[in-house]
Amino acid sequence: MKLFGTDGVRGKAGEFLDAITVLKLAKAAGIYFKKNSTTKKILVGKDTRRSGYMIENALVSGFTAVGYDVIQIGPMPTPAIAYLTESMRCDGGIMISASHNPFEDNGIKFFDNHGNKLSTEAEAEIEAIYDDNELRMDSQVTGKEIGSSKRIDDVIGRYIVSIKSSFPTDLTLNGMRIVLDCANGAAYKVAPTILEELGAEVITLNNKPNGFNINDNCGATHPNNIGKIVQEYRADIGLALDGDADRLVVVDEKGEVVDGDKLIGALCKYLHDQKLLKGNGCVATVMSNKALEDFLAKDGIELHRSNVGDKYVLEVMKEKGINFGGEQSGHIIFADTAKTGDGLASALQVLALILKSGKKASQVLNPFDLYPQILHNMNVGEKKPLEQIEGLEELLKPIREKGIRDLIRYSGTENKIRLLLEGKNSKEVRESMDELISFFKKAL
Repeated sequence: MKLFGTDGVRGKAGEFLDAITVLKLAKAAGIYFKKNSTTKKILVGKDTRRSGYMIENALVSGFTAVGYDVIQIGPMPTPAIAYLTESMRCDGGIMISASHNPFEDNGIKFFDNHGNKLSTEAEAEIEAIYDDNELRMDSQVTGKEIGSSKRIDDVIGRYIVSIKSSFPTDLTLNGMRIVLDCANGAAYKVAPTILEELGAEVITLNNKPNGFNINDNCGATHPNNIGKIVQEYRADIGLALDGDADRLVVVDEKGEVVDGDKLIGALCKYLHDQKLLKGNGCVATVMSNKALEDFLAKDGIELHRSNVGDKYVLEVMKEKGINFGGEQSGHIIFADTAKTGDGLASALQVLALILKSGKKASQVLNPFDLYPQILHNMNVGEKKPLEQIEGLEELLKPIREKGIRDLIRYSGTENKIRLLLEGKNSKEVRESMDELISFFKKAL
């Protein structure tokens, strides 16, 4: 059974992710973690979905069945789980969340004892154990070896201290008015607390989760909603988190949503100017606009590209010795502060950049113009390997000679092909896309 996708295990709660599946998955993960165990403790956090109760209890049953003691900390952001897993000396950490998906979905993200997301190889090993009924049965313990569980409610303070310490000590948010959208998700308590303790006046929206309203017409997937509030309250900035707060979308003082690539570019240049950028580079995904690459090159900063997914961004960052990277969707990684995308850590760096620049958000977060880019999704009958499609390279050669960047890939979950073209001449990009669409309609 294929369990893991691009970011842990995710699916409809009660169907793909039912209690039995989660129980077996917890046993398999427990067997995997025990190989290098030092404390026999597992940390479990969650977002605000109703199905989190079912999944949490199934995880506890599975882990205790193979001898683990489980620490449950309730609703907390995904990056908090990464931080606390290492801080509390646990063998592994679990976050129950489907991120920006609607409440019907849920998911399970795994972290190792250092707070890093598991590698693809580790996920494959857990899947192999999941499929090995005999190994799972043999690994169950009895008597005094059965694990325990306990709930701890006061760890929120540790994470707050950690995030606040990433904000420059010579700055304060006094006098700054911020509209904050918590998406009725995991950061509904911690996010306004951090900003208020640093001195900001915070207008908090969507901080009353009821189990079903997470990401519901709010948060990072609907940032336009807070644009009106920013203008109404004459706020300096709007910050929108997603359900598990590993993602940030920024709205400037005019109520305009800041493009994700422009945000990455502005933050990277800020780190470079502050002499805080390591490896003289930045990592973004293959989806990022080439204008970002050209903007950074003016300061001698090299842009490295990864596959889509923040864990792949982090892998390239580690490989290249770089401490900053992100996705245009809002996952931004400051490796000196967090082990994964952290919406709150990113928000504080955005605020620090604005304060140090002495400019308005609309000025400092709009450092370059994007090149015209077209993304088109097509339904296909079969996912034929691209290298086996006759005539594709011949079609792409003149397109590339015009300086147009192409990205062609299949969806990981649907029978769709995703076509992306980008270049400086919008007419040429449009004409080239029409050619591609016509080609694939015949080829697939």
